[in-house]
Amino acid sequence: MAELACACDSRFEVSRIEEGTSRSYSIATIEKLAATGITPLAFLIGADAFAEIETWHRWRDVIAQVEFIVVTRPGAAYKTPDGATVHELRGLRLEISSSEIRSRLAQGRTDVPVPGDVMEYIVAHHLYK
Repeated sequence: MAELACACDSRFEVSRIEEGTSRSYSIATIEKLAATGITPLAFLIGADAFAEIETWHRWRDVIAQVEFIVVTRPGAAYKTPDGATVHELRGLRLEISSSEIRSRLAQGRTDVPVPGDVMEYIVAHHLYK
């Protein structure tokens, strides 16, 4: 789906760093990127997901190794854990979170803002049901 979503815009490229069949944790990806010399690292994340950061696997290590760019939306609230560096990205017109998109898809709704090719893939493979 990432390839389909990025195919229409040459500014984006899909990374294969998380490929595999095992569960992928953010800290593992961060450590892989850091090991290649890609630093500093910034983690772009929605406010709703960042609000749950303290539930993540090795979350203290995550906040120690990256700076967060938190995309806010009206009514979104979160607290910044001690030691985390956060930059807010305001002004994007993202009225819906990825969690809400998945929830709507699980209900069988297709009125979600995803590229047409991605929606076709989701429907064809019966995802999020």
